[in-house]
Amino acid sequence: MSEIEATEPEATVTLLLLGDAGCGKSTFLSRLKNGRRPSPSQPGTTVESAPEPLRDSDQPFIYDIRFSKKKFTLELYDTASPNQHWTSLHPDVVVIAFDISNRGTLDGLKAWRNDITRYFQHGHGERIPVMLLGLKRDLRTEGEGIIYPQETYRIAQELRCDRYAECSAVTGELLAETFEDLARMAGMTTTSKGGQTAGGCLIL
Repeated sequence: MSEIEATEPEATVTLLLLGDAGCGKSTFLSRLKNGRRPSPSQPGTTVESAPEPLRDSDQPFIYDIRFSKKKFTLELYDTASPNQHWTSLHPDVVVIAFDISNRGTLDGLKAWRNDITRYFQHGHGERIPVMLLGLKRDLRTEGEGIIYPQETYRIAQELRCDRYAECSAVTGELLAETFEDLARMAGMTTTSKGGQTAGGCLIL
């Protein structure tokens, strides 16, 4: 991928995963740690991760990312880390997660986005790449209160997120694609261009 050119042979990118309790963050992270997987759209791309079970005390969770001949280390923190409160971190990328099957989790998104601005964007005009992530896609069912992708994409735009993606950690639907997009976003922070999206939110 020509858009990802690490400034150093083994750059390290810190990613923070935020979201209300019970929205599916732990299951999402556990599925990502299932081992080596090929990329769905890039045959020469792999994601390597240790297969051991997740424990909050093991944070940060480490992922070695390879895009063709480029590689970097992704350090991922969850809000449940007992070693360090998330507000004391200095992330390069932030992901805000919510539960697609629970409309109530949409209510907390604005507060999480405001916290990102409060704790991580100190300079005038300073922005940090932000991704909105919908989890539990397999539980989306027809009926009153259903959360359609069009609605969450609009919310992502209103919150000035750079990307929106959704997946199911239980069934694996769009899981690899979501992680690839997340890794691409993280990798771009190692370039002079940065990980922010020019002109608005991109949907996966």
